[in-house]
Amino acid sequence: MMPLTKFVSPSDPVWLSPLDALGRELVSDSLVWRYDPKAGPNGLEGEEGTFSICSFWYVEALTRAGRLNEAQLAFEKMLAYANYLGLYAEEISHTGDQQGNFPQAFTHLALISAAFNLDRALG
Repeated sequence: MMPLTKFVSPSDPVWLSPLDALGRELVSDSLVWRYDPKAGPNGLEGEEGTFSICSFWYVEALTRAGRLNEAQLAFEKMLAYANYLGLYAEEISHTGDQQGNFPQAFTHLALISAAFNLDRALG
């Protein structure tokens, strides 16, 4: 969220280092965990899934950093996780199933923002 809210420039090395770390440690095939579920339990029942909103924020962060090929690939992969109406739940499980709150309005706002910014960057 830091470059999206203009807290830091999306191409600032101070931001690019955490973006790279996020990609290495919390991204799994375009899906983004909000934290490392193996690092410790969150105190909730059931298995933690990846957060759909975080995945679209990641697409937008990549876009703003000028990493358009990575952003486009992550975006297209995320589109495959929508249901037959194009809707997203709050989380996506490790099996690709939607879980949590459904439909999740915040996720759809992030989808629109990521799509708009990626489309604008791609021309």
